[in-house]
Amino acid sequence: MNIYTVTFFGHRKLPNMFALEKRLLTILRELIKSKEYVEFLVGRDGDFDQLAASTVRKAIDDYACGNASLILVLPYERAEYRDNRESYEAYYDEVEICSEAAAAHPKAAIYERNKSMVDRSDLVICAVEKGGGAAKAMKYAEKCGKRIINLLKK
Repeated sequence: MNIYTVTFFGHRKLPNMFALEKRLLTILRELIKSKEYVEFLVGRDGDFDQLAASTVRKAIDDYACGNASLILVLPYERAEYRDNRESYEAYYDEVEICSEAAAAHPKAAIYERNKSMVDRSDLVICAVEKGGGAAKAMKYAEKCGKRIINLLKK
C-alpha cells in the first residue's frame, strides 16, 4: 500500500481560524480523495495543532473510506495523556510518543518531535508567519526538500 504522510505545525496563537479551517478542509478533501492511504501526523501544542486535528477528524469522517488515519505524536508522555488515555485513544486513531523527542532536553522536545514528523512526511502543512519554533521547523522542512503548504501565505 502507498502511504502518503502529512504533518502539521504552526504558531500557538493564530488569527482568523475559520478561514484557515475552510482552506485546510479543501486541501484535506483532495488528499483523501487522490491518495491510496493518508497518514496525518499532528501535535497538541497550540491553536494550530487543535485546528489541524479537528479539521482532519472532520475530513476523515466526511470523505475517507478507510484510507486515512489521524495520529497524535507527543514529544514525551504527558500527565494529561496518562490521565485521559481512553479519551485520547477514542479521538485519535493512534497515539505515539516520539522517541527522539522523549530523549531530548524538555526545552528541545517539541522541536525534536517536529523534526521527526517532517522526516516521516511527504507533505508539511503549516501556519507560520515569522519566528518561533514553528518557523524553525518550517526551515528544517525546507532544508529537507519537503513539499510545504503554508496556510498563512496568500
